[in-house]
Amino acid sequence: MDKRIRIGKRYVGEGEKTFVVAEVSANHLQDYGRAEAIIKAAAQAGADAVKLQTYTPDTITLDCDNDYFQITQGTIWDGTTLHKLYEEAYTPWEWQPRLMEYANGLGLECFSSPFDATAVDFMKEMDMPAYKVASFEINDIPLIRKIAGLGKPVILATGIAYLEDMERALQVCKEEGNEQVVLLKCTSAYPSPYEEMNLKVIPNMAQVFDCITGLSDHSMGTAAAVASVALGAKMVEKHLTLSRADGGPDGAFSMEPDEFKKMVDEIRIVEKALGKVTYELSEKQKRSREDGRSLFVVKNMKEGEIFTEENVRSIRPAFGLHTMYLDEIMGKRARTDISKGTPLDWKLIL
Repeated sequence: MDKRIRIGKRYVGEGEKTFVVAEVSANHLQDYGRAEAIIKAAAQAGADAVKLQTYTPDTITLDCDNDYFQITQGTIWDGTTLHKLYEEAYTPWEWQPRLMEYANGLGLECFSSPFDATAVDFMKEMDMPAYKVASFEINDIPLIRKIAGLGKPVILATGIAYLEDMERALQVCKEEGNEQVVLLKCTSAYPSPYEEMNLKVIPNMAQVFDCITGLSDHSMGTAAAVASVALGAKMVEKHLTLSRADGGPDGAFSMEPDEFKKMVDEIRIVEKALGKVTYELSEKQKRSREDGRSLFVVKNMKEGEIFTEENVRSIRPAFGLHTMYLDEIMGKRARTDISKGTPLDWKLIL
């Protein structure tokens, strides 16, 4: 798989900064102006992209009230049906070209998650720069094949995936000649308990599948997202809302703008701190070596006097001989009188 891909005008992967995605999802609350406000907040918070969801209630499920379509898995949506939830949550398709144009105008990339073939075709008409396969669609092989065949980056969320689901999805992408894949570690619980997130999977996925990895994060706060970057995540996705108090299907586990900005800022700090693998010292660090330890004369000495542990010690600063010579010097004699506080030098030793 490719280790560096391009989404719109930005690159994602090896050697690049973390690609931060703000998920709009259902937080628009069926208000177009609010959708634009969320996108603007994402830009102001430092996001690289916003993500939409492209489906209708009828393209993602059936309008049916039998037990199979009731939500009863212990989620924040329990008590309603799939169709009713998606009626409330979906993003009207007629908004999406305008939202993409608005996001691009603010310097953001904009892409979406398609949930059926018609959504893929719609996104293709919009020339979206990437396609995200949601966690619950990772076993929809015909959908993944259709997406992969377009030759655009494919982002795969793994919230309900077994290892074989990931292998199968990646194999389909390869069969379609698409190596531009990002695997996102995801925990499909809303919000996600920290103890169930297993962020250590992120570097393992990168090693096992030889691909770009990241995190689709539904936990509260910034900690998990920032930690994922330290573990090698090259993409981080978080839901964004204007205020959790406004409610909505996804509001309870979404970030508010100030929290999102805090997360981005902390990610950028971590990126600086991670740096690169190097054993070279900076010029400042080289100067700081003067504060290290070395051998000093710590008592006034007369010419011919023997060096002992009483008159020579390893102390700060580092202007004397290296401490590795201490045993070699013991028992030798002073070439001349030496004052206390003199850095030891071979010229002072007989």
